[in-house]
Amino acid sequence: MQPRNMSMSGVVDLAAVKAAQEAKSKAEHARAEAARQGGAGAVSPADLVIDVDEAGFERDVLQRSAEVPVVIDFWAEWCQPCKQLSPVLERLAVEYNGRFLLAKIDVDANQMLMQQFGVQGIPAVFAVVAGQALPLFQGAAGEEQIRQTLDQLVQVAEQRFGLTGLTVDPDAQPGAVAEREVPAGPYDALLEAAVQALDAGDLGGAIQAYKNVLADDPANTEANLGLAQAELLQRVQGADPQQVRKEAAEKPGDVDVQIAAADLDLVGGHVEDAFGRLIETVQRTVGDDRDAVRRRLLELFEVVGPEDPRVIGARRALARALF
Repeated sequence: MQPRNMSMSGVVDLAAVKAAQEAKSKAEHARAEAARQGGAGAVSPADLVIDVDEAGFERDVLQRSAEVPVVIDFWAEWCQPCKQLSPVLERLAVEYNGRFLLAKIDVDANQMLMQQFGVQGIPAVFAVVAGQALPLFQGAAGEEQIRQTLDQLVQVAEQRFGLTGLTVDPDAQPGAVAEREVPAGPYDALLEAAVQALDAGDLGGAIQAYKNVLADDPANTEANLGLAQAELLQRVQGADPQQVRKEAAEKPGDVDVQIAAADLDLVGGHVEDAFGRLIETVQRTVGDDRDAVRRRLLELFEVVGPEDPRVIGARRALARALF
């Protein structure tokens, strides 16, 4: 799979770039709120394959791509190869058990989407991950090739964007929201202990208290946010800001120094500077160094919060830098 950036301006203009970003922000906030309340809501296997049109593209593809990779199958009723490919994709969507969502687009009824993606012939298969379009393959393809491509897509989505997919309930009815057991609590005492430890400057104690909550409730939003903040404060503790920033200016290629400077930027309230520094470092690096910078950037996203517009913009910039 050779991903490349595509111009999504025309598609996003269905409701304007700003509206698309706000929609994505709301989707991420809704997921966080659902997790805080004990469950994000499971879907049935039948809900892993959806029909999408131009009016619903922003909601069903752009928004959803913030939580799960969305594979797009461009097809038409008259296309014989489509009739061979589509059933394979639909079966694999169920088999992959929520690791991706399959969106089917009838090109005869959605010419604008076909044009915006630059589709020259069908069947054509694309993906959208965190708002970024990736071409997968065009024409008939064997199941082994399709599986390899999907495996790469799922890996990229999880490792680079933290998208682990949807929770699937095999007993759920299509469109139904399954009830999930609320993790055992209460956690109020542990969370309060963490806050008190932070106030007392006991960062190690705060980190351990948050980890105790997450051991039982990994989706606890307050604990995840608190842990990210406490770990950030621990990393910058004892650092000499002037010296770190001096070294960062002198050594733009030193990954460790740039990461340390970004931590200080964020603690100092310079959120966009921190994000910009790490995105520029991603562009300059490769291999393990690039992955280390990417991971730190994702950690800083957690500190600021996924619904923050600066995080949303930085995620898009990170996707462009990576692809």
